[in-house]
Amino acid sequence: MAQAWNSARGHFVHRFGGDQLDASLLLLPLVGFLPADDPRMSATIDAIERQLGDDGLVWRGARDSAAGAGAFIPCSCWLADCRALQGRRDDATALFKQVLSLRNDVGLLSEMYHPGERRLLGNFPQALSHLALVNTALGLSGPVLQRGGG
Repeated sequence: MAQAWNSARGHFVHRFGGDQLDASLLLLPLVGFLPADDPRMSATIDAIERQLGDDGLVWRGARDSAAGAGAFIPCSCWLADCRALQGRRDDATALFKQVLSLRNDVGLLSEMYHPGERRLLGNFPQALSHLALVNTALGLSGPVLQRGGG
């Protein structure tokens, strides 16, 4: 805990002693490390949405303008899961609907989406994106996810 929290930045970081965000930190409440409404976790979730968010979608790390880079679809689902765990169901549902809108004509997702170019990028179809989407759907449809990380 002491190594992963950066008090100067006010959020958890991607590696011990580091200072950068990584959207995989959204998994911390989903695996029960800390409740989503813990003040440190809330600050981290907010920082990810603010710094790595792009038109409602979430980039894995610092936005990379290199060709082939885009928002990482599973991270957007994980953000929706965290918002649901925080009791912010409307925000979670809006994020979920946004991810649903990215699917192609047969309902498939890739690993990334580029909001500016409005197109799917990367490995296609991507099982992790579909798994994250199903988990978010389950969490929003009933008591699968529990507030408080337990």
